[in-house]
Amino acid sequence: MMKMPGQILRQMKRPTPNLHIFAVLAAGISLCVCAGGAQAAGVPIPHGTVELVAENQWIAPGQESTLGLHFQLEKGWHIYWVNPGDSGEPPRVTWQLPAGLTAGALQWPAPQRMQTSATIVDFGYHDSVLLLVPLRASAALPGRQPVKIGAEVRVLVCREMCIPGKAQVTLTLPVQTNPPAPNPAMQKLFADARKSLPGPAPTGWKFSVEEGKDTFLLRVDTHEQVTQAFFFPLEESQIDNAAPQKLDVMATGGAKGFRLSLRKSEQLVKRLTRLKGVLALPAGPSYLVDVPITPGAGK
Repeated sequence: MMKMPGQILRQMKRPTPNLHIFAVLAAGISLCVCAGGAQAAGVPIPHGTVELVAENQWIAPGQESTLGLHFQLEKGWHIYWVNPGDSGEPPRVTWQLPAGLTAGALQWPAPQRMQTSATIVDFGYHDSVLLLVPLRASAALPGRQPVKIGAEVRVLVCREMCIPGKAQVTLTLPVQTNPPAPNPAMQKLFADARKSLPGPAPTGWKFSVEEGKDTFLLRVDTHEQVTQAFFFPLEESQIDNAAPQKLDVMATGGAKGFRLSLRKSEQLVKRLTRLKGVLALPAGPSYLVDVPITPGAGK
């Protein structure tokens, strides 16, 4: 979508599924500020800041540690989940790492549902969020000199309108041969972020998905009564994000569980074989879902 002079329009996804397109940043919108030092302050992005932080005080050769991209946003503004929903784009990161260090994939906390109109629902984060990043150190990493870790972060920050931004963040950490010690100032931030990550469902829960003509019916057999739940699809253009997700409680004999009806997206262009995403319970945990899809009687 072309930006008109003096105006930033909401980024809308094209109808092609699973295709992310990050807009070219216009002059005067892109912000690039370097933050050096062992634990640098947040770097400005539109209506917020982003900071590169480390869970431990140093890096140890041959061991894995965890970094985090800490976004803090002004009230009312948000950024996006890995699947942004009906509009927007998730943050993009390009790492600048010395030899011997490798960054893993971003780890995404369960998102929030944000309805911007009757037909548009987005998935993302308000206020603040920490995206965790595994950092692997080679056993051959030299242990005498500190290492400088850098990242270019591209982000779309939205409220009624969307503003793209870019920030360069850096962090310098010592390298020591003994096991890394946690940074006390970062312990709560990282612990809270891990609690918000979706995890495996409780032992004994069983998932199945039946495909109808216009819906996917997600069935979950549980050990407890569940009356509210919401499913966030991992991939774009699979379900109608704005459609109600009707939950029917199942309680037959000693069994407990529920069925969640998910309306198919009009942009779904090929048959799915698996349903992948996050099942979130209100004010509670969230669980990873990766279930084969069985054709129903109406297919």
